[in-house]
Amino acid sequence: MASTHPPFAVTWDYLCPFARNAHEHLVAGLEGGAPWNVTFSPFSLIQAHVTEGQPSVWEKPDAAKGVLALQAGVVVRDRRPDQFPATHRALFSARHDQGRDLADADVVKDVLASCGVDPDFVFKEIDQGWPIAEVRRAHEESVSRYEVFGVPTFIVGDHAVFVRLMTRPEGDAALARSTVDRVLDLVTGHPELNEFKHTTVPR
Repeated sequence: MASTHPPFAVTWDYLCPFARNAHEHLVAGLEGGAPWNVTFSPFSLIQAHVTEGQPSVWEKPDAAKGVLALQAGVVVRDRRPDQFPATHRALFSARHDQGRDLADADVVKDVLASCGVDPDFVFKEIDQGWPIAEVRRAHEESVSRYEVFGVPTFIVGDHAVFVRLMTRPEGDAALARSTVDRVLDLVTGHPELNEFKHTTVPR
């Protein structure tokens, strides 16, 4: 079944709980058969908050540490795509459900191993330098072309919209699919709706 939506991208950084919510919906929907053509696009929140005049994340000696999990995600996305959905979800879970430090290489390696991904392979790829270059390329393209400032941002054609979803799919693929489809409908069908935000959050 062909998708009724054009190809789209969604930014992510494992540090953000709202990115976790959106990407859990994306992964659950895809696993449930949603016919989306989606690109998972890395974006560094650390870099987004670097003050003017300060060195960029890419220029710092410890840049790899600051965006280590993003690099690992990119390696799995590009080199082990069949294992990306589970790994993507697990890295978010490690940060937000388990409170683990994704700047710690041992933590990232443990998450990779738990998903059946060879940590040594991933870190050898990171050492080659292309994953940090890809994170930088994707981040800078999002900023220069779409003025992206955070995650998750849904990018469809010339439209880029920062979205905060308050719910998680909890394994419900139908809910995940309808949630993402609704977001895409708003992005492409109602560009005049610039901001829509509840003044309180239901508890």
